[in-house]
Amino acid sequence: LVRSFPELKSATLKPSPVAGMYEIEFDSKVFYTTRDGKYLIMGDVVELATKNNLTDARRGTIRNRLLDEVSEKNMIVIGPDKPRRTLTVFTDVDCPYCSKFHLDVPELNKHGVKVRYLMFPRTGLNSESYRRAVAVWCAEDRAKAIGTAKAGGKLNMKTCPNPVESHYRLGQRLEIGGTPAIFVDDGKVLPGYIPAQRLLGMLGLQN
Repeated sequence: LVRSFPELKSATLKPSPVAGMYEIEFDSKVFYTTRDGKYLIMGDVVELATKNNLTDARRGTIRNRLLDEVSEKNMIVIGPDKPRRTLTVFTDVDCPYCSKFHLDVPELNKHGVKVRYLMFPRTGLNSESYRRAVAVWCAEDRAKAIGTAKAGGKLNMKTCPNPVESHYRLGQRLEIGGTPAIFVDDGKVLPGYIPAQRLLGMLGLQN
């Protein structure tokens, strides 16, 4: 495998749930190979008896591990200290659907959901959105500043040591295609905006 794909030198290889196949964990990706190394399989393994997608479950474990490596002191955290559920959300301060999600945060908090924001300026690290994300991080009250930014308000465009680039790089590793990208505490990822009541239902928290 490494002769064909040198980048897999850093991958983890272990037996898969399917006899005669091995699971390859490479960064946030999961592949499979036959025991003789002749074939690489890029797809999901579904256990027919239970209909469980075993590959997606493994991806969820990997996602949670990568997100857990980011301390909450390097996130903007809004919500209860003892939450019923936790959402980690990659957000762009200039994304209209991120703004809609942010308006729902008080309702989510009221039902015991903690929201942890990571910055993902979709237009890249040399963009105005990146600079505005840095300004939010460097504000005295980050939770207030992110609300101001999402409402199109004026920010104090100061800079300081910040984790915005590392958030962005992590988002790339997790193959985020758009914002908001909502990562649930059970490892699932929900791409795009979902209204609060529907999201609470998906989390098992609806009244």
